Formats: sequence, structure tokens, C-alpha cells
Amino acid sequence: MSEPFCGTKAALFYQDSLLVYLRDDKAGLPFAACWDFPGGGREGQESPFACLQRETREEFGILLQPAQIVWQRSYPSWHRPGAQSVFMAGRLETSQAEAIRFGDEGQYWCWMKPGDYLAQSAAVPYLQQRLQDYLQAAAIRTQ
Repeated sequence: MSEPFCGTKAALFYQDSLLVYLRDDKAGLPFAACWDFPGGGREGQESPFACLQRETREEFGILLQPAQIVWQRSYPSWHRPGAQSVFMAGRLETSQAEAIRFGDEGQYWCWMKPGDYLAQSAAVPYLQQRLQDYLQAAAIRTQ
């Protein structure tokens, strides 16, 4: 990656649904009260995967393994000009899905079908586009 990397988000699937959470509804919070994916900002010199792994552990109590990531792409950061963010897609195991422990960010979490996320008016818009990119690349139908 030639530009600085600032964070990672991921569409994490379990069976045919995505792990999503409703962001807090706080003044000044970007995309307040919108449906979001696991992930967040880079700390220190983390790699994109290490960033996602840490964030997913903090947010949901899940320890991802590199082999669970099936796709990734870099995009220009929506909030930091000149920086890149990474979007990944991966698959959760049954044991991980059953062991989710929601952290202290966000209102609550749920499973959502990809088509429902794409149609959701309260979804993070740039993540809808990135999910669509993955679904097209993987030739996955949304209905």
C-alpha cells in the first residue's frame, strides 16, 4: 500500500447473514444510529488484518484467524484524505457466532441478510458500496 493505511472494516458472514451493529446515537458521531460492520481505526503499526482482529475482539469477543478472510480491497479513506482504508469479507465459524459478546460501542448487534443491508436507509453508505463490490466480485446474489 503506497498511501498510509488508517483502518479496516469487514463484512463477516455466518451462513447467509452479515454481522452488523447499530452505532451509538451521539451528537457529532459520524454515521450516528446507522448500521455498521465490525472494524475501526488502526492503532500503531498494525497491519490491516491485525487492526480488524483487534477491533472484532473488542467489539464482539471474536478472535478472527487470517484464513477466515476470503476477500479484501483497499479504498480511499472517506474521512482522511490521502489515506487508504481496507475492506475485507470473511466467514465466521459456528463456535464464533455462538460466542458473540457485544462490547461497549454501539446500541446492539444482529444478523442481517446482504440484500437487506444494501436496501437499509440507515446503513453506512460507503459500506453499502463496498459490500456491493464484494458481492459482485464473488458473484453472490443478494436475494
